[in-house]
Amino acid sequence: MSNYPVLPAKRLTGSVQISRPTPPRSISLDSPAIYVMTDLRYIYAAVIEPSITMESANTLMILRGVRSLLVLNQDRALGGIITATDILGEKPLRFIQERRVKHNEILVADIMTPLDQMEAIQISEVMHAKVGHVISSLRESGRQHTLVIENNHDGEPVVCGIFSSTQIEKQLGAIIPFTEVAKTFAEIEAAVIAH
Repeated sequence: MSNYPVLPAKRLTGSVQISRPTPPRSISLDSPAIYVMTDLRYIYAAVIEPSITMESANTLMILRGVRSLLVLNQDRALGGIITATDILGEKPLRFIQERRVKHNEILVADIMTPLDQMEAIQISEVMHAKVGHVISSLRESGRQHTLVIENNHDGEPVVCGIFSSTQIEKQLGAIIPFTEVAKTFAEIEAAVIAH
């Protein structure tokens, strides 16, 4: 490895401190939307295959500390999304009743939201949006996640980011009420401030 000389090192003595991370930037409804987007251009997406069991998907979410997984088909293209709500909600119970299968036999493909039922926001829209716009969009769709896309050099869509209501809540330090039907920015702001 002659191309890579050894880096010089020093012996530690005396009092040595540990660096502290910069506190996360303060987020408000008026902050740029990009501040709350998980940018998949810099962070690997949490993914799974449709043939994996739902229980394994749940375990993977817990291990990764996420509440959704992008489902990739055999061509490694996006086939859908599965969320913690899909796994822990009514979908599995309905599937068990309809198909007469055991809970541990349910696959990701059985309860995921397929690609043709998904929506995404163009990154160019995100670059001019505020956090409040993202919350309004999530509430309007009735979903806890939404994808962000950009076009590759061939003009084809590529998922480059994801918005998660859970992540936004963490960064805002407030709960986003999704059960009430507040549609205007003022109603959402009042609901976030009240919590």
